[in-house]
Amino acid sequence: MPYVKRHKRLKLDKLVDAMAEAGIKADGDLNYVLYAFCKRHIEPSYGNYKNYRGELKECHDEIGRRMLAPYEDEKKRTNGDIYKSK
Repeated sequence: MPYVKRHKRLKLDKLVDAMAEAGIKADGDLNYVLYAFCKRHIEPSYGNYKNYRGELKECHDEIGRRMLAPYEDEKKRTNGDIYKSK
């Protein structure tokens, strides 16, 4: 995950808050926003599209690593592992 400098985060956090206020959810809305941004603002080229997809993939991986994996670990501790020790 690229760690954006604090001065830039202030602007970006306003955008994130505006998305929340607009009711953007991960049920198609977010997909639409990300696709529309690409369609309207990424200059068409193989490299630019590849880089945009790479950013989305890195975000996907970061969510898995920093949010989903700890959540799964906590649920495993709470509910027990699916596999029994032999």
